[in-house]
Amino acid sequence: MTKSTKILYFQISFLSLIFIGLYIPFIKPMVHDWNIDANYSHGYLIPFISAYMIWSIRKELKQIDISPSNWGLTLIVLGLAQLTVAKIGSELFLQRTSMIIVLFGLSLFLLGKAFTKKISIPMLYLIFMVPIPAIIWNQIAFPMKLFASGIAEPIIRAIGVSVFREGNILHFANTTLEVADACSGLRSLTSLLALSGAFAYIVSLRPISKWVLFMSAIPIAVAVNIFRLTSTAVLAQRYGAKVAEGFLHEASGILVFVIAFILLFIVYLLLSKLEQRLVRQD
Repeated sequence: MTKSTKILYFQISFLSLIFIGLYIPFIKPMVHDWNIDANYSHGYLIPFISAYMIWSIRKELKQIDISPSNWGLTLIVLGLAQLTVAKIGSELFLQRTSMIIVLFGLSLFLLGKAFTKKISIPMLYLIFMVPIPAIIWNQIAFPMKLFASGIAEPIIRAIGVSVFREGNILHFANTTLEVADACSGLRSLTSLLALSGAFAYIVSLRPISKWVLFMSAIPIAVAVNIFRLTSTAVLAQRYGAKVAEGFLHEASGILVFVIAFILLFIVYLLLSKLEQRLVRQD
């Protein structure tokens, strides 16, 4: 190990300790949010997935020359300024996302532009662990509830079940079912986007195909949520509203997520075959 390498390791270790010490008061409440908010229970996995994404390209990273850049100091200052302003304004989202900006700054300052560019996606991936502000979440969730219930209504009728929709409330002959926030599809969309982002990064596809795979999570999440809502509504009409609560409701959420991942994998297989066909034609 050369003297310059030892100095670099010391700098990384020293600044990492400072970073942890600075942000631990903001990380602890975020972890608490993961624990109490089912919409962000996947937050525990994000740092480990991000680390794995970097580990998966370790051979490529070894080939990059370390060339520290003082431009990293600018990002660090900007990130800390955002943290300060957000702390004064008690804005949790900006407090937490500032750590990603500071991480970019530290990487640029210690390791250089080429290295930082290579690990930029794994670092940006950390955004999935930061809960969206409630005011924004609710503004997105409510239209999605209306959309999901609006699509489910004609499907339920097509199955042969009489239903009358009032906003996000479905009225049946013997029961009423409200499409709650948990059934808006936003939770599934958030989790599936996080999963598809990691999946797209790891698989061997062209950049454009990786983006298609990542974005396919949106229609898949919407489709499986409508399937879940329709199934739940039909069961609630026949067996009562309790079917939409408790264990069965949670189990259906897990089931549709498994179905969503299977569909995501099918999209990957189709994209892979398409790329192979294009290669053969070339």
